[in-house]
Amino acid sequence: MRRTWTTVITMVFLTIIVLTFSILKGRLDVRSTFFSISLVSSNATSPVSSSSSPSSSSLKVYMYDLPKRFNVGMLIKSPYQDMPPVTLETLPPWPRNGLKQQHSVEYWMMASLLNNSVDDDASREAVRVSDPDLADVFFLPFFSSLSFNTHGHNMTDPDTQFDEQLQVDVLKFLRESDHWKRSSGRDHVIPMHHPNAFRFHREEVNASILIVADFGRYSKVLSNLSKDVVAPYMHVVDSFMDDNSPDPYESRKTLLFFRGRTERKDGGKVRSKLVPILKGIEDVVYESSYITEEGINMSIHGMRSSKFCLHPAGDTPSSCRLFDAIVSHCVPVIVSDHIELPYEDELDYTEFSVVFSVEEALTPDYMVNQLRQIPKEKWLEMWRLLKRIAHHYEFQYPPKKEDAVNMLWRQIRHKVPAAKLAVHRSRRLKVPDWWSRRR
Repeated sequence: MRRTWTTVITMVFLTIIVLTFSILKGRLDVRSTFFSISLVSSNATSPVSSSSSPSSSSLKVYMYDLPKRFNVGMLIKSPYQDMPPVTLETLPPWPRNGLKQQHSVEYWMMASLLNNSVDDDASREAVRVSDPDLADVFFLPFFSSLSFNTHGHNMTDPDTQFDEQLQVDVLKFLRESDHWKRSSGRDHVIPMHHPNAFRFHREEVNASILIVADFGRYSKVLSNLSKDVVAPYMHVVDSFMDDNSPDPYESRKTLLFFRGRTERKDGGKVRSKLVPILKGIEDVVYESSYITEEGINMSIHGMRSSKFCLHPAGDTPSSCRLFDAIVSHCVPVIVSDHIELPYEDELDYTEFSVVFSVEEALTPDYMVNQLRQIPKEKWLEMWRLLKRIAHHYEFQYPPKKEDAVNMLWRQIRHKVPAAKLAVHRSRRLKVPDWWSRRR
């Protein structure tokens, strides 16, 4: 018996030595073992909740039920004053129209929320919730860009009054909303993609998360990168789906291509100044055109047969040309000193585009000579990357994983923590915000 106890004591002693040595050497984490046991026992009595499904990580969006006159009602000619809110069943297709198509972000975002099918939850960045208390953000389905293009495009005719009245009415609606009052609109998402959208009263929603094309028509107190989201234009040309040339560099004979309006305002004046610089160069196409079916077809052919596509600033720092180039897999050449780009916290545009300052672009021969010096292998790298990221610029219904709509909702989710911080601070401040008045 004594021998048996001696053996047991010896084995326990050796076990303690081994355990001590293992812990000191980092081979055994006692805490991990303990917590593993705790989790197993806890999970044994607590089944996994359905809230842990993929949709639980999605942005939860409460969408206001606005009458159709604020959105899709503007697509029809018959009176729409008393039409009820749009549903998935009554959602009309978006018309293929130049300006209306370019600034249609508001439509695709609304459409994505109307479709609440659970089948594609795993690929959705945002889901609509019916309980506002569960919402991360509130979406206002007011088509301010369509309103400008429909009612106020000439900016001086009597129809402009309709555009302003819609803004007045939607503001009245918001001011009566408890959700708006609670946050002063900071957790509200408002599409304002056309540079003249919401132009009469935009300063009254400047605390909200605005969806813009750029900041060309906004002051710093109205819009900025810290709270707002830059959205791409919807491309006008067709996407290049079968770009499978065995040697795309050699098959694209044109070095640099541009077709579009060459007479623009503000920063877009660079377009007219480029005419004498690029005119007469054999493998450069720089043509003035308007959006017509024939013009679009010519642009499709030109972009698909060019190595580089020029994107000079328009009336504001950005324009549709950049996104036409991306879906054509034509390496964009950006000429704009004040442009902000979509998804730039996730994408490095220098990897698939070339950027010149206005001064560089207006230096005779400089831009073209720089493009000629880009090696074939470098161009092919950018071309391959364009093919991989082009789907981020596709607006479609139903939305697909990491397309333009889902990318935008993800960008909005990035803004939510700052919005919540602002809301929480404003609730407890007893005096005007000292931080904004600091020296």
